[in-house]
Order: sequence, then structure tokens, then C-alpha cells
Amino acid sequence: MIKDKGDDHFNTVGGKEIYLQLKWKEVQLETKRVTLETQLTQVQIELELYRKKAAELEHSLESERRDRRIERDDSQRRLRDDTSDLRRQHQQLVDSLERKLKLELMDEKLARTREVQEVKNGAVLEKQRLEMQMDGSGREMRNLKMELEATIAALDRERNLNNSLRDKISEQDLTSLGMESTTRVLMARIEVLENQRNNQAQDHSTLQHKLQEVLQKYVMVEEKLRNEEIVRRKLHNQVQELKGNIRVFCRVRPIVQDEAESAAEIRFPDQDLEGKEIEVVGSPDKSALGKEHTKTHTFIFDRVFSPKHQNVEVFEEISQLVQSALDGYNVCIFCYGQTGSGKTFTMSASDGMIPRAVHQIYDTSKGLQEKGWTYTMEGNFVEVYNENINDLLGKVDEIDKKKHEIRHDPKEFKTIITGVETALLDTPSKVDTLLRRASQTRSVAATKANERSSRSHSVFILRLIGVNHITGQKSEGTLNLVDLAGSERLSHSQSTGERLKETQSINRSLSCLGDVIAALGSGKEGAHIPYRNSKLTYLLQYSLGGNSKCLMFVMVSPMMAHLSESLTSLKFATKVNNTTIGTAKKQVKI
Repeated sequence: MIKDKGDDHFNTVGGKEIYLQLKWKEVQLETKRVTLETQLTQVQIELELYRKKAAELEHSLESERRDRRIERDDSQRRLRDDTSDLRRQHQQLVDSLERKLKLELMDEKLARTREVQEVKNGAVLEKQRLEMQMDGSGREMRNLKMELEATIAALDRERNLNNSLRDKISEQDLTSLGMESTTRVLMARIEVLENQRNNQAQDHSTLQHKLQEVLQKYVMVEEKLRNEEIVRRKLHNQVQELKGNIRVFCRVRPIVQDEAESAAEIRFPDQDLEGKEIEVVGSPDKSALGKEHTKTHTFIFDRVFSPKHQNVEVFEEISQLVQSALDGYNVCIFCYGQTGSGKTFTMSASDGMIPRAVHQIYDTSKGLQEKGWTYTMEGNFVEVYNENINDLLGKVDEIDKKKHEIRHDPKEFKTIITGVETALLDTPSKVDTLLRRASQTRSVAATKANERSSRSHSVFILRLIGVNHITGQKSEGTLNLVDLAGSERLSHSQSTGERLKETQSINRSLSCLGDVIAALGSGKEGAHIPYRNSKLTYLLQYSLGGNSKCLMFVMVSPMMAHLSESLTSLKFATKVNNTTIGTAKKQVKI
């Protein structure tokens, strides 16, 4: 059984102690990260409760203020209306009674004056008649006496009527006094309402004070959240550094129905534990004595995914690297392997790494908005075909005609490709459209290894520019998602003509990629890194070097016919896994 050189390193006593220390530190950091996330969740819940209470208090205050204002206005209006009506009615009644009494008195006075005058006239006439008839009979005297008494009785009745009218006037005066009393009661009620309004104003002041206290607590919680976010980013970066700035994952694609009989034997001995080992059983060989024996090749990587693992489970392992790009680091994730091993499916399928990475970035950036962060996302999609850069988002008729140059900014650690279209990715749907557009333009062809083989390296470049409007902090990160062309040898692909030229160019660029990684892993300060030997490595210069975090997917076909190519890919991935490229640097500006 063949073991990797890394096994001898970990089997030494010093290597085991370092490994255990790193593991223990990783567990401590993970525990601290979980504790901080729990505290952050509690603070967010408390902040939400404060927000709800403030909204409820504001709503209750506004509703109470509106109700009291309406009630006060209604009371004042009703009071004014009632007072005005009572005064008007009282005045009308008094005027009416005065007019009536005056008319009755005048009529009565005239009638009595006429009667008195008539009586006087009658008395004078009667006196004259009596004087003229001094010797009239006694009967006539009695008649005159009765008439006189009747007149006196009539005068008494008129006197009684006058007294009755005076009583009525007194009653009207009493009614007026009652109205005045009612007015005083209404004025007292107005005073009560005014007192209530003053009390409400005091309550309003108290509520305003409480609201200010809640707002102050809200500002303190927001500040605490921003500080927690800074701590989270530092701890997250420390965890990623402990895992290694360049990591290697292995994935074996599932077997389709017509491949079951020709599948190779591949085992995953620790799948239920750490999931880091893969064993590939080689083809039977005969020794010099004629005995058949089978070699079992064992490889260890940072993570191994069996055919039963789906894209969602694979993405869970790389999601932290995507978070690093959002925090301001250069991140590169690329798929390496022969044709037909599942590279394009892993990277560009509807649930592949590219769509899931962009969706995670959108979701995370929205959550960071309340902490003051605003992100702008720009994307390029290019292919390296026969050592030429093609813009997969450009016009189809300009492919292979328009020349593009790669330019680096060593101060800002930025890479620019001239003449390529840059898409503003402000919605996830634009990413889906961009992937469909690029897949239709990418160079593919049929070979003996696969009826549809990617003949170019595709590179999806996502730039993340973040600005914190509260602290003034800025971050610029780049996420490169690379789908490499098939790595099969000429003897296996049996390419001829134009396909032969493509295969030679692909293998040359992949060999340059291996040289760059080997040079990075040499650890020699100032050593030459041959980035310029290939357009692919030159394009990814700032995503492969010490200022980056890199992840390599080695894709393995389960077919026995592809066993030799699979072992070659796994051995190359082992070299990469033993490479250390230094500590990544965060692109942050103040």
C-alpha cells in the first residue's frame, strides 16, 4: 500500500504534537466563534424587541394624542354650540315674553283707560241725571249701586290679571337663572378637560423620555454589533489560516447506469468520521514469478466527497472561503481533473458552486447592511483558449478576434483584463443569465475521452467592493471560480488536428499551474514564481500567491478506463496539498 509523503510527516512525534495543537486551537476558536454567534443572536433578538417596544410606544403615544385631541376638540365644539344655543333660546324667549307682556299691558291699559273714562263719563252723566232727578226712585239708586259694584269687581279682576302677569315674568327670571347655572357647570367641565389635557402633555413628555432612552440603547446595541462583526472577521480568518491558505478537496462523481460494469474500485475508509481518505484499487499486475497482485493507492486530502454527496453538501465546506472574499481577501477556487470527471457540473450547474456562492454573498451582504456595510458586486467571465483570453460575455462574432491583455497593479493587488465586459450583479437572477450566456459561448468539442469536452479554462471573476458608511472602512475582495479544461494525456484523448493543438495547450497550461504551485511551496524567499509561463497562471497571479486563499477540487472519474488519469490527478493534488503559500492579507482601506 502506497502512502503519501505527508503521512511520514504526521507519523513523527513532533508532527503529531503540532497537529494536535492546531486541532486544539481550532476547537477553541470554533467554540469561541459559536459563543460569539450566540451572543450576537441574543443581541439581535434584544435589539428587535427594543425596536418593537419603541414602535409600539410611538404608535400608542400617537394614538392617545390623536384621541385626546379629537375628544378635546369635540367637547369644546359641543360646549360652544350648547352655550350658543342656550343663549340664543334664552334671549329669544325673553324678547318674546317682553314683547307679549308689553302688548298685553298696553292693550289692558287702553281697555282700562277706556273703561275708566266710560265710567267717569257715565258717573258724570249719572250725577247730572241724579242732580236733575233728585227725587228719582230708590230702585234706580240700587241699579246704579249694582253697576258701580260691577265696575269695581271688573277692576279687581284686571288687578289680579296684572299680578298673574308679574308672576309669569318672575318665572322667566328663574328660568334665566337656571340657564346661567348650566353655563357655570359647562365652564367647570371645560376646566376639567383642560386639566386632563395638561396631564396628557405630562404623560407625553414621560413617553418621549422613555423613547429617548430606548433610542440610546439601540445605538449602543448597534455599536456592539459592529464590534462583534470585527471580532467575527478576525476569528474567521484565524480559523481559515489554521486550515491552510491552500486546501485540496477531492470529489468522485457518481456512476451512471451504463457505467456500472466498468467501474473502478474506490473506497472511502473514514467517510463516517473525518472524511479525508480515499483508496483507489489499481488494476491487477503480474510479478516476475507470474503472481497477480493489486496495489491500493491511498490519498489524504482536507476533505473527500463520495459519489453520494450533493452540490449542497460540497458548498457547505467552501462557504467559509466565500465569506473570506466578502471580508476583503483574494480567494481562488478551481476544479482540476480529466474530461468527464464532473468539473463543470460542480462549478456551473444550477446548484453549483458559482450560483450558490453568489447567492450566499447576496444574503450575507443584506445582513451586513444594518451594521453599516454596503457592497457593490461586479463580474467578468473569460476563458483561456490556446493561450488567448476570450470574453464569454462579449459579442459572439468577436470571439478569437478581439485581443485582451492582462494587467496587474502590484500596489493594490488587482488584476485588470482590457476590453472585457463587466456586468453589475445587483440581483441573483443576473448571475443565472450570465452563466447561461457564458456556457453558450465557451469552447467545447468531442474527444475520445468524452463526447462533450471543455476545451478551455473558464474563469468567473467576482469583485466585491464594500464600504461601511458608519466607520468609513472599505474592503475589496476578489472571488475567482475556475473550471479547468480536461487534463487527460494525448494517449488517452487520441486527439488529432485542431483538437491535438488544444490538448497540448491545455496540458502545457496545467503543467505551468503545477510549476507555480511547486514554486510557491518551495518556501524560498525571493524565489522566482513562473506566473508568466501561462496566461492562466498570469491571470490568477494574485489569487494563487501569498496574498490569497486557494482551494483546489480534484475531480475523479469512477471508471476503470480512466483509472490511470485519475491516479495522475490524485498525485498532482497531493503535491498541491503539501504546499504552503503563506498568510493571506486582507484588502482593507480606512
